[in-house]
Amino acid sequence: MISRVHPRGRRVAGLLRYLYGPGRREEHRHPRLVAAWDGAGDLQAFEPRITSSGKRDFRRLVSLLEEPVRRIEKPPKRYVWHTSMRLAPEDRDRSFSDETWGHMAREMLREIGLATPADDQGLRWVVVRHGNDHVHIVATLVREDGRINWLKNDYPRTVAATYNVARRYGLHRVVAPADRTAHRRPGAAEQNKAARHGRRETPRDELRRRVRMAAAGAATETEFFARLRDAGLLVRLRHSTTSPDQVTGYAAGMPGVLTAAGTPVYYSGGKLAADLTLPKLRLRWGRPTRRSAPVVGRAERVTAFADARRVVRAAAEEVRLTAKLAPDRAQAAALAASDVLAALAYAVEGNSRGALLRASEMFDRAARNVGGRVVQHTPRSYELRAMSRLVALMGRVSGDDDTLAALALVMELARFGDALEHLREAQQRLHQATAARSAAAALRAAVDGQGLQPADGPVPTPTAGPTMTGRRRVNHGR
Repeated sequence: MISRVHPRGRRVAGLLRYLYGPGRREEHRHPRLVAAWDGAGDLQAFEPRITSSGKRDFRRLVSLLEEPVRRIEKPPKRYVWHTSMRLAPEDRDRSFSDETWGHMAREMLREIGLATPADDQGLRWVVVRHGNDHVHIVATLVREDGRINWLKNDYPRTVAATYNVARRYGLHRVVAPADRTAHRRPGAAEQNKAARHGRRETPRDELRRRVRMAAAGAATETEFFARLRDAGLLVRLRHSTTSPDQVTGYAAGMPGVLTAAGTPVYYSGGKLAADLTLPKLRLRWGRPTRRSAPVVGRAERVTAFADARRVVRAAAEEVRLTAKLAPDRAQAAALAASDVLAALAYAVEGNSRGALLRASEMFDRAARNVGGRVVQHTPRSYELRAMSRLVALMGRVSGDDDTLAALALVMELARFGDALEHLREAQQRLHQATAARSAAAALRAAVDGQGLQPADGPVPTPTAGPTMTGRRRVNHGR
């Protein structure tokens, strides 16, 4: 079951006319009331009847819903709350009665605090059903006792309540509650503008990816800004108003992406993702590490990948062991492992959006903490961060030997994805568990299907070493 909270409105009559009309795509079939607030009485008494002119009369229903609003002196400007509950496509063959739909809507409203017992002078609401697969809920946010219920955080609460209802009624598809770990998505205007200019993705999405790669390979903010500029991005720093020498934030832009006035479009780190603000990046980098620039050659690159593989393997085992006992330690390792994969994706694929980069984006979604929060570093996360920077310093993969070493590191990161899925399932963060499972599968598919394409040619077929079959690891020769 899928729920959606619509923008709040200021006209009950207009919304009811829309719900009893044909809908935007003729989806409003056989509209009728199936539930109302406790104490409302007989539903048939205020069901909008069809007059002799062929139109419905909504005056009685609108008057009942708006009565508490008209009693108070200063009602809120947008007091009409509207949400919908819809069966997923795989559940469309289920047939629920009007009474059952009314019970499901009432249970959801009770969980979010909107439906109250008859002896509580709460909100007034009604449920309008369309066809067999969905209902709409309309409520006015002024209680009968004159108080206003602002329904704060109504979206996550509604999704969580719908999830519980769907599980109780045995539906095949239940949408997990929001976990506040997804990045901010571009709006319709950004997507349309990107399409007009022939871009495969919006500037916001491309900037997010490239900023993540720069952050994964940097150890300090000075190095981070240098990497952004070296990648050809526009960088604008924000300085403190009291201490002009102190940098408090940044914004990045794509060359050639301009506003209508011809000025560059900049996105701050927080507009790209919650964990890409400068203060959170500083926490993510931890204490600065002093590492001289290494000698970069094929042998050194192979050694670096082997070191990273060893650290990732140990970190995966630690995540499995600490998933329930010390989730913050596991979280620190997950975020650092995401940096390792981002650095490796750039070393193999550069700025092209290949299989490794797509897997890296899913891995990042699974590794991100709620609200972009950064936990305290651990010795293991410091090790992983050092490996991330080392992989970035090694430069682009270009030959057979270092490509095979990169493949082995990819397989270890897939194994880390399995451990990350175990962590998120233990935390009941099901969206992230799905992202971790998808990332691990994408990493294995990239190796098995030869999806990795380094700069100097395709990946050679490995002749030895670990291979992955489904979710099970098989080591040949052992």
